[in-house]
Amino acid sequence: MDAARGGTRVAVRGIRLTWQNVGRDASSVVDAARRAWAGPSRERDLAVQAGKAALAAWVAWAVAGWWLRAPVAFVAPWVAVVLVESTVYRSIARGLQQLGAIAAGTVVATAVGLLLHSTEAAMALVLPLAMLLGQWRRLGSQGIYAATGALFVLTGGSVSITTSAARLAEALFGAVVGIAVNALVRPPLYLRDTRAVLRDATEEAHDILRDVADGLAAGRWDAEEAGAWHERALRLHGLVEQARSSVEWSRESLRGNLRRRRTGAAPPDGKGYDDALVVLDHAAVHTAGVTRTVLEAATEDGRAPRPHPGAARRYAEFLCQSARALRLYSHSRFGDACEDQLRETVTELRGTLDALRRDLVRSTTDDPDEVATYGALLAQAHRLADQLAASTA
Repeated sequence: MDAARGGTRVAVRGIRLTWQNVGRDASSVVDAARRAWAGPSRERDLAVQAGKAALAAWVAWAVAGWWLRAPVAFVAPWVAVVLVESTVYRSIARGLQQLGAIAAGTVVATAVGLLLHSTEAAMALVLPLAMLLGQWRRLGSQGIYAATGALFVLTGGSVSITTSAARLAEALFGAVVGIAVNALVRPPLYLRDTRAVLRDATEEAHDILRDVADGLAAGRWDAEEAGAWHERALRLHGLVEQARSSVEWSRESLRGNLRRRRTGAAPPDGKGYDDALVVLDHAAVHTAGVTRTVLEAATEDGRAPRPHPGAARRYAEFLCQSARALRLYSHSRFGDACEDQLRETVTELRGTLDALRRDLVRSTTDDPDEVATYGALLAQAHRLADQLAASTA
């Protein structure tokens, strides 16, 4: 009886957890739908792309299957739906690769099928060749369609040159429809997401530096808090990589995009975006270095000596100015025009850094560990200040 009750409780708990997961998933779907309905967002972009894929498949089938009554009309909507890619350039590039793969597999399978007159023997010979052909670098991720094209030929009834030619023609027509729909019906642009990711990464760097500065100014040397700062600083590298990927994605989305001309969108290949990535790289390295030094000084084993309170407060002032300079930099590149404020802040930052260097030199002793701690803090400070100064020159 006890075992039965225990099994029942486990089953009930499992059902409850399953329903909770279903509820969370349903809530996520509702939230995504709400964001897509509310305004421009990633969710709306995904919904539009899904609708365009369905439209491309419908157009391809209406022409090839309903109007022309092609013998293998399903190929056209199948190719069309998969070529409504995330960017117009990707649709064109992958469309060419996919057509090449399908053509190669179709031609090889047709030739072998006509010679052997046996589906089993032809598949045993053709499929290994098609799979090897699919690994060709020029076919990229579309190489698998070489084997798919071969299977359509060998499993679609009697093999004939006429049917294979029809398949290739319908694949070409489906590719044209998919590319045309993606290029003409609200072609995707991702500049909004790029600016948002860059701003988010800059704001996170600002927040980390301010938190560390507040802790140093208040004389808090808590190892757990310092560890949390360092973990956030390490995650900042991931945000910078997301920003870099987003910039590259945006550049690709503008290639061959007719909507770019209508909206006047400028490609993110100028000084603003490239400089932002460089500054964020340096900010991530600087922040990680500072938080690591603070963490080592905060640990109880004393791996690194703690700076004197006066020196810690001066360094906190420098970190506050660095955080403000990063925020102004973000606004000057992706928001309000505040170049003059940014230059003034960077000039003040360099002055504070020079005073900090002189004060820290006077504060140090002959203890090599203490010299190493101050040197690490100063080195990271110099690198960020130099990069901010170079970006505003």
